[in-house]
Amino acid sequence: MKAISYRRYGGPEVLEYGELPEPKVGPDTVLVGVRAAAVNPVDWKCREGYLDPVLDAVFPVVPGWDVAGTVVRTGASVPEFDVGDEVIGYVREDLLCHGTFAEYVAAPVRTLARKPRNLSFEEAAGLPLAGLTAYQVLTQALGVGHGDTLLVHAAAGGVGSIAVQLARHFGARVIGTASEPSHEHLRDLGAEPVTYGEGLAERVRALAPGGVDAIFDSVGGEALSVSAELLADGGRLASIADPAVTALGGRYVFVRPNTADLYRLSELAEEEIISVHVARSFPLERTADAHRLSQEGHTRGKIVVTLDGED
Repeated sequence: MKAISYRRYGGPEVLEYGELPEPKVGPDTVLVGVRAAAVNPVDWKCREGYLDPVLDAVFPVVPGWDVAGTVVRTGASVPEFDVGDEVIGYVREDLLCHGTFAEYVAAPVRTLARKPRNLSFEEAAGLPLAGLTAYQVLTQALGVGHGDTLLVHAAAGGVGSIAVQLARHFGARVIGTASEPSHEHLRDLGAEPVTYGEGLAERVRALAPGGVDAIFDSVGGEALSVSAELLADGGRLASIADPAVTALGGRYVFVRPNTADLYRLSELAEEEIISVHVARSFPLERTADAHRLSQEGHTRGKIVVTLDGED
């Protein structure tokens, strides 16, 4: 099969396009013919070795955890799916080896759900990791609900934009940080936009003088430090970018594969409560360019790699 892989940690230049063996299908796995795979910041962080302290790498590593595609073969103990089913998945295992930037991926059943029927493969590929992250932070770490005021950092990004839509569905008021060109996009999603950077605290206080009930941080650093000052009494703080949040009384969240959560997100997409904005797509052989664009950190929505695939 054609695949992207890397044989050592490094920059985008270590990514190679070429032939690799088709992955084996274990009893609890499904062979998925990949139609699209979304790029996430964790992909290039893994490629550069930042996650080496917690995840073993078996080289050559095929990167990628997000996928949308079609079931080609099922394992011996998989009654959940049939050949031809369209699926999405957050295919994260306990080591780095068989990722989704390839023609095929052997995905554990626990990582998959049925693809939303109203989304294209490109849109659907952008849902699993970003959607699960937003859903798990809002429902488990922050408990966002009706009447809450939520501040979302990087609200126009892949995770942030889904967090805005989910929080509005849960009945919360949402304030979102973004660059000025993305403000209209945030208004369309139902958020009140504020520009990030110097003076952020004052701009947020002008909208929420009594503080905010919850903060969803996906930036870390200075944004996280400022966030702690904006919470109302009893406010909740969570970050997916900076473990230092725990010193501020908040929770650090690393998203987990969860079939029930992923099915719920698929339902919400079919009900048109959440949508996925694809900012840019690349063919598989240009995955390195997709990684470079992701590392720039200014993309609104998702970056996706596409394959022709087979129905």
